[in-house]
Amino acid sequence: MNRRSFLTSLGGAAAGVALARTAHSASAPAVPSYLRSHASLYAKDPRAAALAWFRETRFGMFIHYGLYSLEGRHEWLQLREKIPVAEYTKLKERFTAAKFDADAITDLALAAQMKYVNLTTRHHDSFCLFKTKQTEFQSLNSPAKRDLVGELAAACAKKGLGFCLYYSHGRDWRHPHAPNNDQWGGSARPQYDSPEPTYATGAAHSLQKYLDFMTAQITELLTQYGPIAAIWLDGIAVPRSRLERLAEWRLPELYAHIHKLQPQVLVSYKQGLIGKEDFLAPERTFSEKADRPLELCDTL
Repeated sequence: MNRRSFLTSLGGAAAGVALARTAHSASAPAVPSYLRSHASLYAKDPRAAALAWFRETRFGMFIHYGLYSLEGRHEWLQLREKIPVAEYTKLKERFTAAKFDADAITDLALAAQMKYVNLTTRHHDSFCLFKTKQTEFQSLNSPAKRDLVGELAAACAKKGLGFCLYYSHGRDWRHPHAPNNDQWGGSARPQYDSPEPTYATGAAHSLQKYLDFMTAQITELLTQYGPIAAIWLDGIAVPRSRLERLAEWRLPELYAHIHKLQPQVLVSYKQGLIGKEDFLAPERTFSEKADRPLELCDTL
């Protein structure tokens, strides 16, 4: 299991949108456990409350966990070692998650004075650690037969930790209609010596089918596990490789959909892709001037 520490530094404040009723309303939303210290602001503006909380957190835990953990080498195992989709899929039959302990993880976070936990719900290999109707390639269909996202969500809520959801957006090495190398850069797919038969190509390829798949999954993540602190999108190098086609990704619509489902959820897409992200989340270094709250992730 890879853990990464988040060192949060202050950036400029992003304006929140007043989406909630006042605290005196009979239908006022329940305050998420991690935002209890900002209850008054949450009643007026959930996202403003979340941003205020985020600026104060300073430290969190980033967990990379999935099929690649079985081999103990790296998360980019499938791409770097050019493992075909069918061969990589076999790892699912060995996935027991025997040592995944949500209570131990959250206790460790609290002991380290961390304020939130982020888990790879679906990394670039497209294996899902949550219950989804969009694919059979998930932890509930492995020997583990467990919803790891659900377990960690419950533990975080119980202990007052913010729960953030990493989700691979721009890059997917399994979905037939994810970006291909002939159209996109940024390690969109592994550089296989022979064509991968499961990938749709040419006129048969539809990026919209991949976008629909992701929207459906993000909807599941935001409707199955209670209040979520942030959606941490990854794979930015792929859409950035063809900025003239950035509109095809329909990110403003996705961000609006996320905020409609849960107004307090903060959205990031690494160092920022369309300028509408709630916070920036580059890895290890960042030399530019931040106009929004900034999170730097690094390895311990």
